[in-house]
Amino acid sequence: MSLSQTDVRRGELRGGGAQTTNTPQNLMVFVLSMALFGLSNIILEVIPDITIGPVDFSVSYFVFVPITLAALVSPFWVALGAPLGEIIFTDLLMGDFSGLAEVEGFIQMFLAIYIAGSVIRNPLSRGQIVLGSLLVVGIDKFLSAAVDLAKVWVGVEDAEFVQGLPESVLLLEGIGFVVDLLMSGVLFGAIPALWLIPALYRRIEPMLGLQPREPGRRIPGSVPRAGWFVAVAILAGIGSFFFAFLEAWDVEVGSVEGDFREQFGDGFLWVSVGAIVVVLIIASILFAVWRKRRGARER
Repeated sequence: MSLSQTDVRRGELRGGGAQTTNTPQNLMVFVLSMALFGLSNIILEVIPDITIGPVDFSVSYFVFVPITLAALVSPFWVALGAPLGEIIFTDLLMGDFSGLAEVEGFIQMFLAIYIAGSVIRNPLSRGQIVLGSLLVVGIDKFLSAAVDLAKVWVGVEDAEFVQGLPESVLLLEGIGFVVDLLMSGVLFGAIPALWLIPALYRRIEPMLGLQPREPGRRIPGSVPRAGWFVAVAILAGIGSFFFAFLEAWDVEVGSVEGDFREQFGDGFLWVSVGAIVVVLIIASILFAVWRKRRGARER
C-alpha cells in the first residue's frame, strides 16, 4: 500500500514510526564509523597545511565521511564511533594522546555529528545534505572557539594578537571559523557528500542488514525530539570546557607522549592503517557470523 502525501510529509517532518536495529548492527555501524573516520584523519596527517599570516588554511577533517554514514544509517552510533576512531588511530597510536583532555574534542564532535546527521531526514535532499555538512563543522568549531575564548577570558592562556590589530583574538577566531566552514564544511564536506549519499543510498544499508531511510519511518539513533535532549546537549557542551582546561592547567592524566611519527617518520602511519584493517576484518567476520545465524533461525 502506497503512502499518501500526508504520510510522506509527516514522515519527513515528524518522523513517523521507528524501525528497530539489533546490537550487532549498531556495533558494526560503530566500528565502520570509527575505522573510516580514523583512516581519513591518517590521510590528513600527510597533507601539508598552508599558513598565510595568522590564518591557517587547513582541512580539520573530512566531513563527508561521518555525514554520509550518519545520513544513511544511525546518527548516534556514527557520532559515537567517529571521534573515538580519531582518538585511537591518530592520537593514541601515534603517541600524541592528551589523556582526559581528549574528552573535550570527543564531546564536541559527538554532538556535531549526532545533531547534523539527525537533521538529514531525506538522503536525496541536497539542501539537507548541505545543511548537515555545515552543521558538523559549525557546531564543533563554535564550541571549540568558545573554549579558546574562555581560556583567554579566565586567564589560563594568553591571547594571540596580530600586529596592528589590538585585542584581535575574537577576530582571529572568527576568521578561523569561516575558513574551517569553507574548507572542511563545503570543499571536503558538502560537495563530496552531495554525490556520495545519493550514490550509496539503498546500497550500503542492505549490507548492514538495515532498511533504507523511508518517508514515514524515523531512523533509529536520531536525536530525540524532546526538551531534555537540548538541556543535556548544552550541559555536555559546557562540560567539555572543563576537560579543555585540564590541558591548559598541564593536568596530563592518562596522556601518552611518544611522538612515534617523529621518531620513525611517516611510515609509522601504516601501523594505524594496519590496526584499522584488523579491526574491520574482525568486526566483519563476527557480523557475518551473526547474520548467518539469524538467517538460519528465521528459516
